Amino acid sequence: MLTISKTDYMIYRECRKDAWFKVHQPELYFSKELSEFAKALIETGNEVELEARKLFPDGVLLTDRKEAGRKETQEHLQKGTPTLFQAVFSKDGFFAAVDVLQKNADVNTYVISEIKATNETKTKEHLPDLAFQVCLLQKFGLEFSRMNIIHLNNEYVRSGDLVLSQLFTIEDVTDQVLELLPIVKLDMDQALTYLSAEVEPAGACDCVYKGRSGHCTMFRHINTHIPEYSVHDISRIGNSKKKLTDLIDSGVYTLDEIPVDFSLTDNQRNQVDVYKAGRAMVNPISIAEELDKLIYPLYFLDYETYPCAVPRFDGFSPYNQIPFQYSLHILESPEAEPSHKDFLYEGTNDPSPDLFAALSRDIGPVGSVLVWNKKFEQGINQQLASRLPAAAPFMSDVNSRVYDLMDIFTAQLYVHPGFKGKTSIKNVLPTLVPELSYKELNIKEGGTASQRWNQIATNRATEAEKRQIVSDLKTYCGLDTYAMYVIWKHLYNL
Repeated sequence: MLTISKTDYMIYRECRKDAWFKVHQPELYFSKELSEFAKALIETGNEVELEARKLFPDGVLLTDRKEAGRKETQEHLQKGTPTLFQAVFSKDGFFAAVDVLQKNADVNTYVISEIKATNETKTKEHLPDLAFQVCLLQKFGLEFSRMNIIHLNNEYVRSGDLVLSQLFTIEDVTDQVLELLPIVKLDMDQALTYLSAEVEPAGACDCVYKGRSGHCTMFRHINTHIPEYSVHDISRIGNSKKKLTDLIDSGVYTLDEIPVDFSLTDNQRNQVDVYKAGRAMVNPISIAEELDKLIYPLYFLDYETYPCAVPRFDGFSPYNQIPFQYSLHILESPEAEPSHKDFLYEGTNDPSPDLFAALSRDIGPVGSVLVWNKKFEQGINQQLASRLPAAAPFMSDVNSRVYDLMDIFTAQLYVHPGFKGKTSIKNVLPTLVPELSYKELNIKEGGTASQRWNQIATNRATEAEKRQIVSDLKTYCGLDTYAMYVIWKHLYNL
C-alpha cells in the first residue's frame, strides 16, 4: 500500500500532479538541483528547530524515520516519556514525524507542537500541516489538550545571550485546527486515492491557473503545450485570478493571442503591446527629467546581506539582514569614467561597525546615491542607524539622497519586450547592455552570495575556499553597481 508523508500531502494541496510525480517518479522530480534559496530554507529550518528544542530540556530525540523509529515511538508512549522530538507515526497509508510531542502528566492527553522558521503563523500553510499530524495520531488513540505552532518572535531584539522564551512564540491554534480536522481528514483520503494511481493523471496541473512564481516543480514537464514565455509571465497576473482563468479557459497561452479588448492594467497592457510590436516603448523626455534631478558625484551603491533567522549579534531581531558587503561606483561627471570602492567583511563578528566606518569614508557629503530597489537599501541604512547611534546622522543623510534607478522602469518610462514584465536588474541589464552578463560568474544572484559569505562567517570554509569566495563575492557585487552605471549611461545617452 502506498504511504504518503506530510510533505507529500502539503505538495498535493498546492498541486496534485506535482505530488504524483514526487511519489511515482522521484528521479524526475528531484533531477533538478535545489536552488541556493531552497538550500537556505532547509538550513534555516534546521537551525531554528535545533534552538526551539532547547525550550524542552527533557526532550528525547528520535533519529530513525523507518520501522525502528516507529517501534521506538510506541515504546516511549507506553513508558510515558514526557517529551519526544521527531516521534514517528505511520498508519493507513499516512506518515509523519512530529516536531514536539508532550505527554500531560496528570491525564492521558498530549500537547503537539509544530516548529516553523517564520515570524508568524501562516494560516493556509501551517494549520493544515498540523491538522494532518493530528488526524494521523488520532488513529493511534491519542487525544490532545493543546495544539501549538512555535515560531520566531519578530519583536525580540538580542542583547547578550539568546533568551529562548522571548525568541520564540508558542501560539495556541487548537480551535483553528479542530475546525479544520473534518476537512483535512476528507482531503487526506482523497489525496491517498489520487496519489495511488499508477498512471499519470490526465490533463494540465493545478498550477496552470497560477502566475509564474506559483508554478510547481514539474510544471514544464507536465504542461508541454505552454510556451516558456506565456500569459503566466504577465506582470502580477497571479494576483488577477479571474483574468488568468479567462485566458487559460479560452486556450490563450501566448501574449500574441491576447485580444486587444481584453481587460488589463496599464502595466500589463504595455508589456503585451511591446511584445506584440517587437520593439520598446520609451519616454526619453520624462527619463531626462528624472536624470536631471540627480546631483553629482553619483554614487552607485549595492549591499549584500545575510538574513539570519536566529539573531547572531546584539541589536538584531529574527530575519534582520546582516549587511556584510557593499560595492560603490562613483561618477564625478557625465563624461567621466567611474571609480570603484568596495568593502567585504571577512570576520565572524557583527560586520556593522566596520561597514559603516568604510561607507562613511567612501560616500562624500554631496551627491546622489543611486540604488536598485530603494526600499531594501534604505531599510539597511535605517537598521544600521538603529544599532549604531553614531551612524544615525550619516545614514539619515544618505537615505535623503537616495534615488532608485529602478523607478524609471517601474514607472513604465522604459518598457522593453526583453524585460518580460519584470524590472529587476537581472532582467534589465542583459536587454539593454547584452555584452554584460551574470551567467559566467561563479555567484550569479544574491541568495548564493549570502550563503557563500555565511560559510566564511561560520568558519565552514578552508583558507583556499575563503579566498575564492571573497574573490567571487567582490566580482558579483561589483557587477551589480557597474550594471547600474551602464544602465544609467544608456538612459543618459537617450
